[in-house]
Amino acid sequence: MTLAFPATADFTGPLYAPSRFEGAVRDLEVTGTIPPALSGTFVQVAPDPIYPPMLGDDIFFNGDGVVTAFRFVDGHVDVQRRYVETDRLKAQRAARRSLHGVYRNPYTNDPSVAGLSPSTGNTNIVPFNGILLALKEDSLPFAVDPETLETIGEWDFQGQIGNTPFTAHPKFDPANGNMLAFGYEAGGTASRDLVYYEFAADGRKLREIGAQSPYAGMVHDFAVTERFVVFPVLPVTADLDRIKAGGRHFAWHPELGYQFGVMRRDGDGSDIRWFTGPNCFQAHVLNAFEVGELVQLDMPSADGNVFHFFPEADGTVPAPESLHFELTRWTLDLESDSNEAVRTTLLDAPCEFPRCDNRVAGRRYRHGFMLGLDMREYAVERLGPPPFQFLNLLLHIDVTTGGVKRWAPGDAECFQEATFVPRSEDAPEGDGYLLALVNHLETSTTELVILESLAVDRGPVARVKLPFRLRMSLHGNWLPTTPTTLVA
Repeated sequence: MTLAFPATADFTGPLYAPSRFEGAVRDLEVTGTIPPALSGTFVQVAPDPIYPPMLGDDIFFNGDGVVTAFRFVDGHVDVQRRYVETDRLKAQRAARRSLHGVYRNPYTNDPSVAGLSPSTGNTNIVPFNGILLALKEDSLPFAVDPETLETIGEWDFQGQIGNTPFTAHPKFDPANGNMLAFGYEAGGTASRDLVYYEFAADGRKLREIGAQSPYAGMVHDFAVTERFVVFPVLPVTADLDRIKAGGRHFAWHPELGYQFGVMRRDGDGSDIRWFTGPNCFQAHVLNAFEVGELVQLDMPSADGNVFHFFPEADGTVPAPESLHFELTRWTLDLESDSNEAVRTTLLDAPCEFPRCDNRVAGRRYRHGFMLGLDMREYAVERLGPPPFQFLNLLLHIDVTTGGVKRWAPGDAECFQEATFVPRSEDAPEGDGYLLALVNHLETSTTELVILESLAVDRGPVARVKLPFRLRMSLHGNWLPTTPTTLVA
């Protein structure tokens, strides 16, 4: 068999051409000095397809999950890379070809994979109770050994939950290390059912609460506060008839308002209250917190559909340059008779992949870190239009003062998501380091950069050169060598 990936945007170029390799390299080249405080492992996961798509083309989000681990020891950095051995990947390797069709549409798959977990394990990887959880929101996690990256297997928390979708964005309560998680379409494909979970740090399930959303929309991320969880429902919806007919799982609906479901963490789901905002796109949460009976939720947003691969029913997709992007604070007033989600602009500029200091997750906070875009920093005349998910700024925002610091790596470079690492467990909020992968478009190379989190405008304190190119990834996290508080 001759492998030939399609010559489409999701399979070509320095960001999206498949890498398809596993291996390890000891002692990567370092320019500058690795901060002594960095003792641990930075893990991240990427969709990286092993085989060409069965139907001739596919979207980026449908690639097989591959974990990359950067291990920091005494100023040295080693790297290890290994695929998540999902049921799906094992079946493909046995057949030596792709066996899956349209993204999240089981009716288009090869019959041989019927009944297997659809997980690619490609969206996020988080540490929990001594293991890593490789996550894809349409299915249960896969457990991975944090030392060897060997896949342990599908993870239902030792029989404590059923075979339901499980978020790629769990949260951790800094007060006790509890993991908070949820699933959408929990009652079956295209259902409106939500399920909320809370697990103790030792893995025991503490809560399982059911609720329903106003429509069967994507709920990619969610927010937590000390008393509440918030489910932001994206107006890109699933339709079972369309799926059964071989169509896309999701389609954008410009007529639908954005929904925010606020629910007590210690309730039974009957108290969930839905607030409505204007039609907009939001993917990831920066943080949320309470002020009395106000819940305030900070998320990057856009005023239209960013996911061009989930168009409207008639195929309409807005031009990216026509969209307005910002960092938005949504205020949800639990004492008001109004169900309007009130918006305030925190940063009037394109931004995504936000991260806060997880020691203040769900609490009042000051510092946010994210990626941004400034086309003035990009050589469009030389390189042409930027690819999907192109973000060429690293940003620090002080949400109290509105102050912003930024760093651009060059006119032919872009970032993958940055991860925050505190300088020490008792360091002030936001004081630490940012770790981020930088892709060099003209040389098709990748490096890992390390910056002081509160001085990003000064540029990297160290650069770690990779002897290979890494495909565009999604999310990653830091594992301290001797963890006393989970960082995820």
